[in-house]
Amino acid sequence: MNEISYKDNRVTRMKTRFSYEQAKSFLSGRRLPAAFIDLDAFDDNVRKLTSMLKGTGKTMRVASKSIRCVDMLKRVFDIGGDAVEGVMCFMMEEACFLSGKGFYNLLVAYPTVRKPDMELMVEMTRRGVDVMMVVDCPEHVEIMGEAGRAGGVELQAVIEVDMSYRPIGEAAHIGIRRSTVRSGADALRIARAAERAGGVKIVGIMGYEAQIAGIADMNPFSKSLNPVRKAIRNLSKPDVLRLRTEVVLMLEQQGFEMKVVNGGGTGSVDFTSSDYSCTEVAAGSGFYCPHLFSYYSNLDLTPAAFFALQVVRRPLHGMVTCAGGGYIASGETGPDRLPVPCLPEGSRLTKFEGAGEVQTPVAIPKNISVEIGDPVIFRHAKAGELTERFKELLLISEGRIVGSAPTYRGEGMCFM
Repeated sequence: MNEISYKDNRVTRMKTRFSYEQAKSFLSGRRLPAAFIDLDAFDDNVRKLTSMLKGTGKTMRVASKSIRCVDMLKRVFDIGGDAVEGVMCFMMEEACFLSGKGFYNLLVAYPTVRKPDMELMVEMTRRGVDVMMVVDCPEHVEIMGEAGRAGGVELQAVIEVDMSYRPIGEAAHIGIRRSTVRSGADALRIARAAERAGGVKIVGIMGYEAQIAGIADMNPFSKSLNPVRKAIRNLSKPDVLRLRTEVVLMLEQQGFEMKVVNGGGTGSVDFTSSDYSCTEVAAGSGFYCPHLFSYYSNLDLTPAAFFALQVVRRPLHGMVTCAGGGYIASGETGPDRLPVPCLPEGSRLTKFEGAGEVQTPVAIPKNISVEIGDPVIFRHAKAGELTERFKELLLISEGRIVGSAPTYRGEGMCFM
């Protein structure tokens, strides 16, 4: 039997705070598939991540795309206290939705130029919402400026800087591809375009070092590449610090106020919080700790988000087939984008089927009894993507259900 295994990872990083017997008990009689959050683990992760900011003078901006549940977003703010300030949204419509839920410091991290979105931004600005949008080209600020002038307000823009690692210039690009801004001069060009446009004001920069925050250096699915991943993370840090500082100084010297200097992600909270040029650090996935975030050498988080599938078949001894489960994560395709079964302990996906849309076979240790109708518990590879599949998240604490929370989908919202 060919199985997809992750057993070579540090076992303690995969441990849940509840047992399989407890899971069977609190899911008894519940509709499956179901998604649930271990609140004790979630709260612990919030404390661990925000504690990295202690003494730095920086705050944390919560990445909503990794949460996608208003109640859980509010819980991060409640547990994190003064260390948490602001939300990083992924859509303008989402920002408007969240502004109606009591969130007023909103950074839309992905630009939009459609008229309905600009109208929403104007309307929020009029209401006193501190809403900003990321830009990286003159066209962005020109369209924002036009909307701001027409609406009689000044819209706020944050320039995104490409923080990718280029050890040999353009011949090698390690990171994400989205921004045209790669220097202080490039950033100044956008800022000047905003000045000429009117109706829009540059209020900061965003510099996301994806090759540090988004690369796990203990990936058990491709262990041979881990030394390379670790080297990339370490070697790119000086360049990131230099470039962010260069851009901030360039803009400040030209009279632009840097209200927001945003950087980082869960995988680089420790590094980014040490960068004196930043005012805030972004994080999101680490609160749920999907399985990709168990593979970072600099993180010690606890699995908090799960989903359960119903066992509907037993095709042979030592194997069950579950209904549903094909919740594949975005990004570069590979086995690490598949969900992983975590309970019963020792369970494995099969290599040739993986996780399927309507059925997922799982190899179960032969000494464990799993009956038709029992659940198998999984961890998703990523965080917020899981919530798009479910209308609610069951909330558990100390091994029992203590409530539920609607996801964006459960509130009738689908932004992307």
